[in-house]
Amino acid sequence: MKEIILLNISGQDKPGVTSSITSILAQFEIDILDIGQAVIHNTLSLGILIGVPAKAEASSLLRDVLFKAHEMDMHIRFEPVTEAEYNSWVGEQGKSRHIITLLARKITAEHIGKVTQTAADHGLNIDNISRLSGRVSIGAAALEKSGEKTRACVEFSVRGAPADSAQLREEFLRIASDLDVDIAFQKDDIYRRNRRLVVFDMDSTLIEAEVIDELAKEAGVGEQVAEITEAAMRGEIDFTESFTRRMALLKGLDESVLERIAHSLPLTEGVEELVSKLKALGFKTAILSGGFNYFGNYLQQKMGFDYVYANELEIVDGKVTGNVTGTVVDGKRKAELLRKIAGKEGVSLEQTIAVGDGANDLPMLSIAGLGIAFRAKPLVRQSAKQAISTLGLDGILYLIGFRDRDTL
Repeated sequence: MKEIILLNISGQDKPGVTSSITSILAQFEIDILDIGQAVIHNTLSLGILIGVPAKAEASSLLRDVLFKAHEMDMHIRFEPVTEAEYNSWVGEQGKSRHIITLLARKITAEHIGKVTQTAADHGLNIDNISRLSGRVSIGAAALEKSGEKTRACVEFSVRGAPADSAQLREEFLRIASDLDVDIAFQKDDIYRRNRRLVVFDMDSTLIEAEVIDELAKEAGVGEQVAEITEAAMRGEIDFTESFTRRMALLKGLDESVLERIAHSLPLTEGVEELVSKLKALGFKTAILSGGFNYFGNYLQQKMGFDYVYANELEIVDGKVTGNVTGTVVDGKRKAELLRKIAGKEGVSLEQTIAVGDGANDLPMLSIAGLGIAFRAKPLVRQSAKQAISTLGLDGILYLIGFRDRDTL
């Protein structure tokens, strides 16, 4: 190899630019060492790193490429690369890579600036930036005002490993809180691209309600139960203890109330789109809930979840007794069930995703390959690997690399 040259071609995007340039390179038997292309608002940026063989005449090659670029009304720049620079670049192969995902209703320059500056401060170098969400309409602001939910997502592929991952995560959490965005930081490995099982908490995750609170309202003990529920979600009292105390307050509730509540459950934004796409992609899905089977089974019939594990309400003579039958599904049990389902489906824990909002979800969030605290309390958000608070549940699709334009 006589010379190494980086070609940078830019201009109005049109068919045939890449083929025209590489056809000339082929005449000189050029090796392509690296190539990358991006198009933003119909403006093309094409980079080609070439190795010029000793027998080729570099000046003739560059002249022909220059003439072709001029003919296509494209700008071109040539940059020589030394052998030492090239070998240094090659030597960076195998370095740790991560994905930073920025999610928001609308992304601003401040969001990008804060995320990229933080990444740079921790020694991470950005290799690629991609927009996963669809193109933004000029009328997006009007849509927001009308109440329609907008969403935006940008993904950064970064090279390197932060010296202090915990500090980086803490800084991302602070930025997310200050700017009302979500920021996920994941290792870019084979598991990220091969998740196979997703398990969900039900109350305040799949549905925008705590079913036990809805039952309590019907029983006339709403405020008492809601106070216990909030304390449990914050991690202030043990789930099993809180569950027993709340159940006792429901004694005597008529069975007919369950069906009425099931049909009025408010589904969380994006849940139906998320589950339908996961199923179409071949994912297995499960509900692991500290709530009740009656409502989990209702959601299973509505959306097609593969598994449902929740608590069984004891009903005698058409009345709730205030007891549950079988093993209580608490935090420890959820983690056990995640392991059990993963084993049955033949997938590793690294290939699983767990989603929940409460302290009792932390055990399963901690062992899943991707644990996501969804619209969670501060304690849970800080303890989970990832968190989504600004978008709906379908924002999870972005974390596994799904784009809005990907259709099934």
